[in-house]
Amino acid sequence: MESVLNSGPAENPLTLRRILSLGFQHVLVMYAGTVTVPLILASALKLSGSETIVLINACLLTSGLATLLQSWGIGRFGARLPLIQGCSFVVLGPMLMVGHEFGLTSVFGAAIACGLFTLLMAPIFSQLVRFFPPVVIGCVITLIGISLMPAAAIWLGGGNPDAPDFASVDKLLLGAGTLIITLIFYCATRGVLRNFSILFGLFCGSALAYLAGMTDFSAVTTAGWVGFSLPFAFGMPEFHIAPIVVMCLSMLIVMTETTGNVLLIDKLIGQPTTSRRLADAIRADGLSTMLGGCLNSFPYNAFSQNAGLIMLTKVTSRLVLIAAGAILVGLGVFPKLGAIIAAIPSPVLGGVGILMFGMTISAGIQELKNTDFNNEKNILIISVSVAVGIVPMAFPAIFHVLPPSLKLIFDSGIFLGGFTAVVLNAILNGYGART
Repeated sequence: MESVLNSGPAENPLTLRRILSLGFQHVLVMYAGTVTVPLILASALKLSGSETIVLINACLLTSGLATLLQSWGIGRFGARLPLIQGCSFVVLGPMLMVGHEFGLTSVFGAAIACGLFTLLMAPIFSQLVRFFPPVVIGCVITLIGISLMPAAAIWLGGGNPDAPDFASVDKLLLGAGTLIITLIFYCATRGVLRNFSILFGLFCGSALAYLAGMTDFSAVTTAGWVGFSLPFAFGMPEFHIAPIVVMCLSMLIVMTETTGNVLLIDKLIGQPTTSRRLADAIRADGLSTMLGGCLNSFPYNAFSQNAGLIMLTKVTSRLVLIAAGAILVGLGVFPKLGAIIAAIPSPVLGGVGILMFGMTISAGIQELKNTDFNNEKNILIISVSVAVGIVPMAFPAIFHVLPPSLKLIFDSGIFLGGFTAVVLNAILNGYGART
């Protein structure tokens, strides 16, 4: 495992400057995703501007701490893999339900409780790794990439589907231009320079947006230099049975996604996934979620989109993600730094997102190459599992008649498709089959 600490292209040793710049790229990739959760929640619960800033800073700070825990590891907490942690979208729906019905302090209380649930479930859930042969791993990774595409499309259109100018021509052109610039830079460079293709695309796309009047950096001047929210800034957390149960159900999906992310990163590194490492990763999710509830934040899990960046840079060193964690902590403590990144237009993120999320899909397809396609049962497993996983992504209203707790589970294409692949493989190929 220690070889992962410094792994990267042999001809391009990792210098401190390179580690920091690559870590910064990872932060740029995940920033919009992790701040969207507190923004949506604050808007839905009609929080004030100052309260919204507290939530955002808390989420960035806790994301950094969670990333450090997952990448560096403390004891049996953390996979010690290049994973970046952010606020989970899976639990956003349940949190909105809890917030409207019970209030924000109940959201934090439920987060603490479901974090403890996740921590306790880690050794049990980690045993499922034996049910993940290449045919299942390939299906799960492919579905992870496909599930990220709607986020890329929303970014490409401007970030707010309800806005009158969503997906206007200028936004689509900006996203397409960013993607083209990124591809040209990637194809025209070699070695170390190629690692900065995403950063170059984000910079050029933001510059184009600024020249076209499509972004505003005025918030940078008004943002404070230092800002740190104390624990339980909104009051002591409240614990109610119904919110806790709903949030615990959602964490089952988070654990499934964490399993898929660990499988994906291990595949990129070239090492097998062990039950111990998977349990350590899930424990880190649980502890980070408990910490989030105490620090005015929310449940956490590894962000899949950063795997695409790892595939582009070919750098699997967890030093890069440790640096990203430190940068996130800095953004949480220094709002002015966060305001700079927040000014990056959504279409620019959408442009690079298409490339990175597509790389995740290709990683799933590459894993499926290890499957025996002469075995027609495997073809059946792939066909049904991927199709079942895509159904709720393609038509989200398909399960609208289900009660909220079940709808939460069935709305997750990753969970649905992954579960289908595991069950079909166990039935058709037998327990523990590795085909």
